[in-house]
Amino acid sequence: MGMCSNRIAAIATGPGLALAMLIAAGPVSAQCSADEVVIRGDWGQARFSVELADDPRERARGLMNRDSMPASHGMLFIYERPQRASFWMKNTLIPLDMLFIDRDGRISRLHENAVPLDETSINGGKNVFAVLEINGGLAERIGIEAGSVLRHPAFGPNAAWPCAAP
Repeated sequence: MGMCSNRIAAIATGPGLALAMLIAAGPVSAQCSADEVVIRGDWGQARFSVELADDPRERARGLMNRDSMPASHGMLFIYERPQRASFWMKNTLIPLDMLFIDRDGRISRLHENAVPLDETSINGGKNVFAVLEINGGLAERIGIEAGSVLRHPAFGPNAAWPCAAP
């Protein structure tokens, strides 16, 4: 794995195929942005540009009918309050990893490589405040696991990894 000049590393996943996913090689600024999520754990840190799905219409549509998504991108589903959450892959054309997140920004459960077009319910459990969908297989390749924490403004000042005050 080679280091880039901006202290970002790329992960190679096959012959000549490098993911454009951003994995921070050094400390990440504590500033937050609504269109970005940073995840950290014992494995390191990763940064994703995200689209927000924070109302019922956007959450229902999700990533349906897309034939690709850049490796450094994802969709962050945010609920009004923690609740039981279930997902399916109806009309979703790409495999996804689903990271189920509690109110503090801690990953409580992962579902890896959800099968495109599968209508089987994927149970995220109870007390889910947010769900981050990323390309299938990335969580395992990076090392993301239950207990890893996210930084995003939606988790507020009492988050496990809060945003810095402006």
